[in-house]
Amino acid sequence: MRLLHYIVLAAASTSFARGLAAQDTTHVEGGVRVGITYNPGDRPGLVVIPGTGIDSVRAIVKRDLDFSDRFKMVEIGDPRSNGISDAPGGPLNYALYKALGAEFAVELLTDGSKVTARLHDIVRSTLANEQLVGLPPPTDANFRLAVHVLSDEIARWATGVPGIAATRFLFVQNGRIWLMDSDGFLVRALTPDGQTSLSPAWSPDGRRMAFTRLVQGRGGVFLYTLGTGETSQLPGTETGLNITPMFAPDGNHLAYAHSDEKGTDIYVATLGQRNAQRLTAGRFADNLSPTYSPDGRRIAFISTRAGPPQLYAMAADGTDQELLAPFDFGVTGPSYAPEWSPDGASVVFHREVSGVPQIFVLTVAGQKLRQLTSQGRNEDATWAPDGRHLCFVSDRSGARQLWVIDAETGRVRQLATPGWARLPAWSRLLAGAAVVAPKP
Repeated sequence: MRLLHYIVLAAASTSFARGLAAQDTTHVEGGVRVGITYNPGDRPGLVVIPGTGIDSVRAIVKRDLDFSDRFKMVEIGDPRSNGISDAPGGPLNYALYKALGAEFAVELLTDGSKVTARLHDIVRSTLANEQLVGLPPPTDANFRLAVHVLSDEIARWATGVPGIAATRFLFVQNGRIWLMDSDGFLVRALTPDGQTSLSPAWSPDGRRMAFTRLVQGRGGVFLYTLGTGETSQLPGTETGLNITPMFAPDGNHLAYAHSDEKGTDIYVATLGQRNAQRLTAGRFADNLSPTYSPDGRRIAFISTRAGPPQLYAMAADGTDQELLAPFDFGVTGPSYAPEWSPDGASVVFHREVSGVPQIFVLTVAGQKLRQLTSQGRNEDATWAPDGRHLCFVSDRSGARQLWVIDAETGRVRQLATPGWARLPAWSRLLAGAAVVAPKP
């Protein structure tokens, strides 16, 4: 019962920062103010030159660049009302776009299945980059992913850093695992109805996921290939309760928590082999939710060895176990669901504040702790590959939905799902690994 209680807890007004700073703060016991103040850097103005189409390439690219939070999007409305009459493919009126506040302009010219993407440097009145891109037909399952790849390339042209559009989310809804594009579109189920599936985790190559399937109080760890739907059980997880799987960065090892009458311990298995190595000694405590550092040398996890669930870390072989997030009794409560950041500098997790879960980020060096959220219940955070954005579950809109926060600007946006969402997992950039979701 104790373990299931922790599993439930661990699984369990939109603001856009404008001007110089934005805050997501709250008051806790004693009147102490906790939270993080965001000081966004300079964001160049960018305009996507208008065109026709509702869910066209242009509309997808514009949304992707907006969601990257690296640009101040310039809206020009009806081009004719602003005196803009540039012919498609012709010279641009750089002075006019500059007067409207744009520093970059994106132009997309479609010719059948090919798109010419152009990035104009408005300040220098020059064409900064141009590329001809072939796209699959709009009916192709990977059409939108290919457009997202183009969006990320345009972001790289302008800033030197690719965007995060060519990524996808796994999440749980009504006991099924679902897949969704980074912009909240193309939601589809991966696992069949009638089964209880939890804790999806991406493989490093973005082609597989690991998850737990619960059957009559037992749970096995399963591997699922996204391109084919092929599913197989991880050897050694046929008995007991095996939960919270997580791939190692090498893609050949999988850590998970195994529960028996003595407690819950973290094991690591080598894919293709039956024997798994136990990394923790339960001693009637629960150790679960392992997450690897990007170099594969450390594992952060949750343990009840000292009482309430708290954040610990250890070497990948189970040695050098230590408390990672200091206790602060009387201020915050139990901690759950850690995930190591892509750059290895931080670990995100959720911790109760006055009985309500909120998202925290721990800087590993120096153990500096920051609270990112305060509105509603916020839990189960997962990093974007840029290490700047996080997706988490919040009930701030009245239902448990997915939300994305940009830790630099403080902008928060909702990813609506048909039902209550849980346990999101954000993929790496999927360029070159376009995965198709077959029908379950």
